[in-house]
Amino acid sequence: MTAGLTSPGRTYDPVSISPLSFWAGTAEDREASFKILRDERPLSWHPPLAGALMAPEIDGIWVVTRHEDIAYVSKHPGLFSSAKGVQSEAVPEEMLEAAESFLGMDGVSHSSLRKLVSSVFTPRQVAKIQDQIKNQATTIVDELLRTKNGDFVQQVSKRLPMWTIYEMMGLPEDMRDEAAHNADGMVSWADEDVAAGRESGEVLSDSLVGLLTAGLELAELRRSQPTSDLMSQLVQAEVDGRKLTDEELGAFFVLLSVAGNDTTRNTITLTTHALQQFPAQRELLVQDYDGHIKPAMEEFVRWVTPVMTFRRTVTQDTVLRGQEIKEGEWVMMMYSSANRDERVFANPHTFDIRRKPNNHLGFGGGGPHFCMGSFLAKMQLEAFFRELIFRAPNLRVGEPEYLVGNFVRAAKSMPYTLD
Repeated sequence: MTAGLTSPGRTYDPVSISPLSFWAGTAEDREASFKILRDERPLSWHPPLAGALMAPEIDGIWVVTRHEDIAYVSKHPGLFSSAKGVQSEAVPEEMLEAAESFLGMDGVSHSSLRKLVSSVFTPRQVAKIQDQIKNQATTIVDELLRTKNGDFVQQVSKRLPMWTIYEMMGLPEDMRDEAAHNADGMVSWADEDVAAGRESGEVLSDSLVGLLTAGLELAELRRSQPTSDLMSQLVQAEVDGRKLTDEELGAFFVLLSVAGNDTTRNTITLTTHALQQFPAQRELLVQDYDGHIKPAMEEFVRWVTPVMTFRRTVTQDTVLRGQEIKEGEWVMMMYSSANRDERVFANPHTFDIRRKPNNHLGFGGGGPHFCMGSFLAKMQLEAFFRELIFRAPNLRVGEPEYLVGNFVRAAKSMPYTLD
């Protein structure tokens, strides 16, 4: 996109990161542009990111590329708010709560809802979830070993997160395939395979309504027929005299279905690819899995950075890096750039499972919106790679095919063979 003047008299940065063509390239291609911005203009002004279904009526966005600045924005929600949405979409306020749950909240609303949800993750519930994940990882690798070739995303990495989430929530098996399909639609509405002939807006609307309906039906089922699953605990949870409303239960089901799906799926897929690219790192895990896996998981997330961007809206005139930013303007945090910042990471383009410290921003930049499900993602990664590394040493994968978009670094497919 050509540099030009916007209405406030600002000039768009000559490094073009807004078109979809930028996000259709490789992560390495994007990193070349991010490095220029990190080194020379860590806060820069750009046209709104292209590809939004609900495009914002704004002249431009502020792009933050350095690790320290993204951490600052993340830790100051009073100045940089999530309450008007966290993506590059101009989502109507009436849709925000249904689509983003407490991810799109700040202050008391955010802390109150998050506290209620957190209350059900008791040690007993977490231990039960961990056992489920171990069994799921074993079964998935069992089935992988019975094949000779296929698509790793469909056969393996897509299955574990959804199985974990819906087993944990207690969703009946006959509802799971449709729910998983709708979760895909929430982030892949522009993909032709997911759309299957529908308009993008129809895909997004159908997906959101489908997930909300499933969440509400599950909540009602567990009120009348409680079991030991998470939804049974959520409908009964009470903190400081407050219970979750039906709307909040439905929205949390949407959030868990979407956020818990793509992030772990893509981390599994692209870490498998990285372990093949860096065989010495894989060998370290073979030699001492228990000794290496905890720091390794942090490197998995840093390397992949499954969520590439998040947005904040400025609540009042403020200054960042000496630049005045006006109330209501958008700030886009480039996590992909922050996790390659040479000021924080030595040799950031090397996949190093022994990296310490590893202060990546893959689970957010700290502050109140730090990923609540990070413990769940790590349980899945630890259980899955224990099975894969030791039981499928002859696995070979090809190059991933990526979904084009500026939000999630998503692999649509990745071929594999078992010799």
